[in-house]
Amino acid sequence: MRDAYHEQLDSVGHTLVEMAGLVGQALSRATRALLEADLAVAEAVIAADDAVDALHRELDVRTLDLMARQQPVAGDLRTLVTSLRMSADLERMGDLARHIAKIARMRYPDYAIPEDLRATITRMGEIGVDLAARLAGIIEGKDVTDAQTLDAEDDAVDLLHRTIFEKLLRHDEPYPVETAIDVTLLSRYYERYADHAVSVAKRLIFLVTGEH
Repeated sequence: MRDAYHEQLDSVGHTLVEMAGLVGQALSRATRALLEADLAVAEAVIAADDAVDALHRELDVRTLDLMARQQPVAGDLRTLVTSLRMSADLERMGDLARHIAKIARMRYPDYAIPEDLRATITRMGEIGVDLAARLAGIIEGKDVTDAQTLDAEDDAVDLLHRTIFEKLLRHDEPYPVETAIDVTLLSRYYERYADHAVSVAKRLIFLVTGEH
């Protein structure tokens, strides 16, 4: 019985790793759909978010069932409660990638991003994808050391987010209102994606150390 219980505990971590992989792939593809005005890729990202949502719901049910049946204490209880919160962050990361794909779909066949902002958005996407990939390894290996370094990448995204706003405000010729709204929303989605990634890393640190 205890072996089965610990296998179930381990499976929670495996699900979180799978979710991190899926949301990283979603952001990568959403960014490509955005920059290439690729409707098929945008539609695929939007549809694929259902899989992340399903994993989130399934993990919640499984975790709450373990808590009810096994009445875990100490480290096991911390693992289960923290995993619920990590799952919620990862699910939100998937939603943000879907929002990016929806803007790409809405503007198709046009490009949502003006030429002079493409490099900034490209970089925000690259950092976000890297954060998700690192999260998968951090969760799988319970790597506190690497988890503690994610703030630096989040800071880089925050700086790019501010750069977007500065360009919107200081451009010689004002952007069309539609473009300014799209870019503002997109920049915010990438910034929030990175924030949730850091939140997952911090929860992992708490899971391992018991300290905030």
